[in-house]
Amino acid sequence: MIVALIIACEVGFWVLLAAGLGLRYLAKMPRLGAAVLLCEPLMELILLVVTTIDLKNGAEPDWKHGLAALYIGYTVAFGHYTIKWLDGHAAHRLAGGPKPAGAGHGKARAVHEWKLWARTVLGAAVALVLLQAAIWYVGDAGDISSLRAWQAGALRVVGIHALVALAYTVWPTKAPADAREDPRSPVKSR
Repeated sequence: MIVALIIACEVGFWVLLAAGLGLRYLAKMPRLGAAVLLCEPLMELILLVVTTIDLKNGAEPDWKHGLAALYIGYTVAFGHYTIKWLDGHAAHRLAGGPKPAGAGHGKARAVHEWKLWARTVLGAAVALVLLQAAIWYVGDAGDISSLRAWQAGALRVVGIHALVALAYTVWPTKAPADAREDPRSPVKSR
């Protein structure tokens, strides 16, 4: 049941996002669109409550509970960022707004990657706290090895993402040749 709920939350996230942006830009109802977008966190709250009830009713902690914690951590850290990113692109495509700036190249890209890494740290921290709460909640009554494994996995993701950000810092990307030559391009040549 937990896996089905995680899938439903993910599908619901994208459905609410499409509905909110559609109302905002296609139907010209920005307030209603914003209200729909504000419903996004309710799905994660439902997932948290259902996962807690599942454990309270004696379910053996396993990978499903760990996945739920990581999903909630991810949406806390990246949910608003994703909505804002897509809102900027929808405003550009559907309402004639300015084209959103990309991650850039060189130092700007490295800074962008470190900011994303900070979000990964936040998501992992939320997941670690939820997993630790589940471990304490279950106590000695059940096998918590799966939850401990998810904690280790969250820390590995933080480490891997740090290596990606470090790679952009040590080996910065260069702007494409056509972008450096075009004077109208927002990417400045160095």
